[in-house]
This record gives sequence, C-alpha cells and structure tokens, in this order.
Amino acid sequence: MSRGARGGAALVAAVLCGSLVLSPGTAAAVPGPDGGTGAGVETGAAGTGAAAGTGAEAGTDPASLPAVTQRLSDDACRKASPRKVTGLPWPQARLRPDRVWPLTEGAGVTVAVLGSGVDDAAGLLGGRLKRTPRLFPAGGPAADCVGHGTFAAGLIAAAPTPGAGFAGLAPGARILDVPVTDRRGNTTADLLAEGVRVAVGGGARVIAVVAVAGTDSPKLRSAVRYAVGRGAVVIAPVSPDGAKGAAYPAADPLVLSVAATGPGAKASGQAPEGRVDLTAPGEAVTGPGPGGRGSFTASGPSYATALVAGTAALVLGRHPGLSGPQLVHRLRATTSGPGEPLPDRARGYGAVDPVAAVTAVLPEERRGAAGTGRAAAVPGAVMPPEPGPSAAGSAWGVAAGSLALLAGVAGAAAVLPRGRRRKWRPGGYRAPEPARRGAADAD
Repeated sequence: MSRGARGGAALVAAVLCGSLVLSPGTAAAVPGPDGGTGAGVETGAAGTGAAAGTGAEAGTDPASLPAVTQRLSDDACRKASPRKVTGLPWPQARLRPDRVWPLTEGAGVTVAVLGSGVDDAAGLLGGRLKRTPRLFPAGGPAADCVGHGTFAAGLIAAAPTPGAGFAGLAPGARILDVPVTDRRGNTTADLLAEGVRVAVGGGARVIAVVAVAGTDSPKLRSAVRYAVGRGAVVIAPVSPDGAKGAAYPAADPLVLSVAATGPGAKASGQAPEGRVDLTAPGEAVTGPGPGGRGSFTASGPSYATALVAGTAALVLGRHPGLSGPQLVHRLRATTSGPGEPLPDRARGYGAVDPVAAVTAVLPEERRGAAGTGRAAAVPGAVMPPEPGPSAAGSAWGVAAGSLALLAGVAGAAAVLPRGRRRKWRPGGYRAPEPARRGAADAD
C-alpha cells in the first residue's frame, strides 16, 4: 500500500475491499498468471493409482504424451492415448481456478466450442454437453476425428476426477458442441459464420472459436456482429497453431483475440502478426482427448483461447448480469502483466487471471458504490456468499464477522499490490458503455 498522507485511507480501503471481495481461503499466496509468485509445475505424481480401470498408464511425464493438433494430415482418426498424467498441469498451477470454485464453477453458463467436435468418451463433461449437427459435410458424423475440439472443451469445463490433477477451468459450465470442420480439421470463414449463428441460437454467452480460417468473409463479419449484438463474447486464437499469419475471426476488432504463453509467462514463439487482447497458457498444455481417459499434450493459441473462455464462464457464473462489453472489460482490466505499459503488440492487455477476474471490484464499481455502504448496489460487484441459517445465535455471528474481517485484511494485502500491477485503475481503455444493439441486431 502507498505510504505518507494516503496511508490511513489506503488501509481502510484495503480492509473494506478485502472483506467484500475475497472469501476465506482465497487470498493467501494467489499465484499470478504473470509467473511472479513462483507457482511450480507438477508433472506426473507417481503411485497414485488414479488411472486404475481407465486403460491408461498413470504418472506419465507429459513430454511422452501423444500430441493433439488443430488439423490431421490424412483421414486416419486420432487414436486414444494409453497414458495418463496424474499431476497438476502447469496452466492450472499458474491460473489456480480452484481458488474461486467455492464462489463459481461457471454453472448456468453455456460455452460454445466451434471446432472439430467433442468426444466425451471419458465422461468428463457428464450431462453438460449438448451437440449440434455437423455443418460440413451437412449432417455428417458427430465424432471428433481430430481430437482438437475435445481437448479444448476439456480445458474449458472438464470435471475434476479423484486422484487426477487435471480439471477444466469452469467445471460447472455447459458445453455446446458446434462442429465446423471436415474430418481433418479444415474449415472456411463461411462455415465459421454459420457456426457462430448456431452458437447464438443455442444460448451461448461465450463462443470459443478454436478452429480458424485463413481468410475473412462478409458472412463471418456479419455473424460476429450478430453475436456481439445478442450479448455474446466471441473469443478466438490470434493465429493458427504452429504457424504465422493472421487468423479469422480473431482479426475482427469485435473478437477477443488470444495469444499463447509458455511456462514462465514467456510469449509463444515470435510476436503474433495479428492484434492481441489477452494471453493465456498455451504451450505444453495437458488435457483430455478422444477415445477414453488418456491424456494428450498440445501447444498453440487455440488452447489459450479455451482457457480464456473458461475464465469468462467463471466470471459469468459469479456475475450473470454482466453485458458482453462489461465481461470483456473485466477480463482486460484484471490481467497480470510484467510491469511494462500495456496493451502491447505481443501481450495485449496482459495474462488472463481467473481469480482477479472473478473477485476484483473495479474502480468504476467503487465509484458507483460511494455513499451506499454496500457493494451489492454496484452492478457486477463481488459479495461474499450469503450466510446459511444458524442456531448458534449472535455470538457466532460476531465471531464469523471477526474472522471475515481478518481474512479481508489478508486478502487486501495479497491482492491490492497485484491489482496495481494489473492496472485495475483506468488506463489504456475506458469502461464500456451500455451495449448498443442497433446495426448489430439488424444483421
């Protein structure tokens, strides 16, 4: 906190904000996506027996896993993996979504995955997967031959399993499978456009376009405007996996464009050619694939896109009243960065931070709350969970309040310095105004 004349006021603000923003257990040693807290990477906790009965070998080093790619080179479908990693994947160790799961798991939020399809043979999505017909060939098989869409959907919403470290960021979210590729994973801008409209019709608030086209089209631009006008957020990779060049729809300024980072928060490969909004882990990522419970590895901005989509689902699960522009603003305003001026070409507004995105009270929300005495009066402000009924009387209430206050002080001490680095105060852009529907709705 600042020193000198503002010290007393800052301390009071820290106590109040910490009490309102964070639940007990959320504040201590939150690892930031900028890598500044030294979050470790656990790769293969041997001897857990977690893979018993799954047909996969447990405790495997991720480097030895079969790889998932955005496209196949021939018509042979990707085979199930015989190996399974039981340790905590490094993106989860970095992002720590488990710290906000007591507040939100993304329940009630539908995330559309526009890709090669989704195979839930492992049962990690449970009853939260809804399929739509394959767009090419029309009415073709729903199976995910490539495995790419399955991997992305798992990063977004796979449920935790006993003894395994991996889980999706928003394990309560619903997945809307919108297959937009052929058997090898190829697609076109017009197919993506049709998929975006299918996603909106299916009630998706978050649209993760993990398949990309190399060219734009009027239909795709119109579909993006249509989705944004209906309150959805469209998220897409800044480039194809493993290749340079622009990718669509990410080049559209209405789309939240995502670049990948590796362990240590270093940008993946060369600086992307396209515009970047956010970064997220996307190198040496571990996740599920087709055909069973075996693990795969993958690298590229499409997987970072899935993690940003999972973060968006967590935020909407906690703040369901946010508009699309407000959600985008919150994701940008709560990023973690290296301390340099942002946005910049390679990092955009910085690394997505699920904990901050869910729990932060933004400057404009504090201004709106002035004089009300309650954060609940501010749209999107975070309140602690409502207390359940108690028969223990007011003494327990006083004790609980004291504990909450102490947790708030600790939370403020841990979070506010990082908030300043994330530039929670107004900076390179303004808070969004109410969404304008007009022309977008006319498409």
